[in-house]
Amino acid sequence: MMEKMIFGRFLPGDSPVHKLDPRSKLIFVFTFIIIVFLANNTVTYAMLLAFTLLVVLISRIRLYFLINGLKPVIFLMAFTFLLHIFMTKEGVPIFESKFITIYDEGIRRGIYISIRFLVLVFMTSILTLTTSPISITDGIEVLLNPLKALKVPVHELALMMSISLRFIPTLMDETDKIMKAQMARGSDLSSGPIKDRIKAVVPLLVPLFVSAFKRAEDLATAMEVRGYRGGEGRTRYRRLKWDMGDTFALVLLVAIGVLLFFYRSLKE
Repeated sequence: MMEKMIFGRFLPGDSPVHKLDPRSKLIFVFTFIIIVFLANNTVTYAMLLAFTLLVVLISRIRLYFLINGLKPVIFLMAFTFLLHIFMTKEGVPIFESKFITIYDEGIRRGIYISIRFLVLVFMTSILTLTTSPISITDGIEVLLNPLKALKVPVHELALMMSISLRFIPTLMDETDKIMKAQMARGSDLSSGPIKDRIKAVVPLLVPLFVSAFKRAEDLATAMEVRGYRGGEGRTRYRRLKWDMGDTFALVLLVAIGVLLFFYRSLKE
């Protein structure tokens, strides 16, 4: 299951989303995170879901691939949905028993929160899947450039975020290998009491931390050998270029935000 996770992975492609400037994609995603909270009824959430599916279609990433790679998040979304169903005590009861009572408001809120969670995860995943780590680094650094006036180490921050994102799939693969090695030695990580499961995880964490520190040290040595001295005076092979497509993407997002703001006043 670990090898199927898509967090931090980059899929090379030739779609319109792949061709967008990383700066516009970063601005798009962070603005979208704010716009999502404008939705508060069936119409606005339907618009959000349709817009997200449109972006997935334009990116030419298979929907099945996204869902399959985000299974842990889907489980978390289902848990959130059930939590709202059983904990919300507002609205008209639609099911009553001796132990639980389910209200229509709980189901409605659960669906809305699940859709919000889903579109946020899909959009952020599309950002990482269609943008290379080095492009994300350059985009973050350019966007954070104004903070240099406040003596903020912008280049170092952008580099740390990019490297962290890049090593998520690597650590996932490493975790999967260690789990298989432990299971081959007779360790059972999926059954038994919780206390025993926690004890079984300890032999998994120790080699994982050792491997992570070794990779970090190897990366630092490789960067030093290649003459890395920070962002000052550094030249770039890849130049960021803002195109009409980037402007159109942001204008489209603003239009969706305006529509959400207009339709959020509609009654259920």
